[in-house]
Amino acid sequence: MGDCMKFFRNPEMKKIIFLYILITFTAFGIGFWIDLRCAIFAVTISIIFSTVHLMADFFRYKKLSDLSYQINEILHGQDKYDLSSYAEGELAILQSQIFKMTIQLRQQASILKKDKGYLTDSIADISHQIKTPLTSINIIASFLAEPDITGERRMQLTSELMRMLSHVDWLITTLLKMSKFDADTVKFQNEVVNIDELIKEASISIAIPMDLRNQKFIAKIQQGVTFIGDFAWSGEAIANILKNCMEHTPSGGQIVVLAEENAIYSEIVIIDNGNGIAKEDLSHIFERFYKGENSSNQSVGIGLSLAKMIITRQNGTIKVENNQTVGAKFIIRFYKGIV
Repeated sequence: MGDCMKFFRNPEMKKIIFLYILITFTAFGIGFWIDLRCAIFAVTISIIFSTVHLMADFFRYKKLSDLSYQINEILHGQDKYDLSSYAEGELAILQSQIFKMTIQLRQQASILKKDKGYLTDSIADISHQIKTPLTSINIIASFLAEPDITGERRMQLTSELMRMLSHVDWLITTLLKMSKFDADTVKFQNEVVNIDELIKEASISIAIPMDLRNQKFIAKIQQGVTFIGDFAWSGEAIANILKNCMEHTPSGGQIVVLAEENAIYSEIVIIDNGNGIAKEDLSHIFERFYKGENSSNQSVGIGLSLAKMIITRQNGTIKVENNQTVGAKFIIRFYKGIV
């Protein structure tokens, strides 16, 4: 009854009914002018036609009303819906388009929900990673403010303060670089990169810490090994991997870098002789903010994640496995064709 009342209150239906009445009276008038029987016949046909047409419009209106209701339910979060009853003509086309739109909206909503959760977790992780060294810096600064501090103690605290500030600087810089990748604003140079020069440049950042740890750095690079990529960004990736290996290599240990080239790819292998990687950590080692079982206290879990971003966006691959004897092995390949 409610649908019927809405149907007849519809402005379009009011116009159509008025038109039907006008046509009926016109047909009656013309028929009456010819003959009374013609008038009765014309009115009868007009009424039957109008009734059938109005009934068809009514059922179409009802389906549209039901469809509108279901769309409203979908927009307000209903998970289950059935649009299978609209199987003919324009309604079938409309149903098909709405079904496609609904799937797209749900996919977008799901992606947005995941992104929101990921962003929340990332902000919490970033806040925690920055807060920890800042707390230490604040404590060191309070110690340095003590009036009776000795010169030796001051030097120790200053050295530790510089180390923490360097760590914060590296952390923020790395996060900014990762944000550039997330925003897809990084533009790589396509140039011939000499791997021997690349390894020498990347190892500069760990030369002093390795010397303090009495660690050895051994490079066995095949002469003339190259790949097409970006020298600076590739150096950043290799440096992060070397830094990770150094942190997990004991004093007196060593890091070995091997490189060779074939017709398909150029390969860089980085091996340390540390404790290796726990089996349950192998599949997560390149995830952002992931810290494995053997991670150091200074590790924040973003260096390897950034390294993978850089390598994979230059038509490369990277994987990690435990060495046959001891330590971890990183295998990097830059392919000459699209993989």
